[in-house]
Amino acid sequence: MPIIDISLAEGRTDEQLRDLMQRVHNAVEEWGAPASSIRVLVREVPPTQWLSGGTTLAELRGVK
Repeated sequence: MPIIDISLAEGRTDEQLRDLMQRVHNAVEEWGAPASSIRVLVREVPPTQWLSGGTTLAELRGVK
């Protein structure tokens, strides 16, 4: 059973996230996994809790 776990910063619409999940599901299915066994999880992280290079995404975006 493939489990695909995607973490990304908050800020996308439900429609965008649904599209992402469907595209990932389709790609894994094309790879040969049965559709009923595919799990796709999306975890949205607040920009204040995403640090890269010592700076949070919130800081990069100018959000406090």
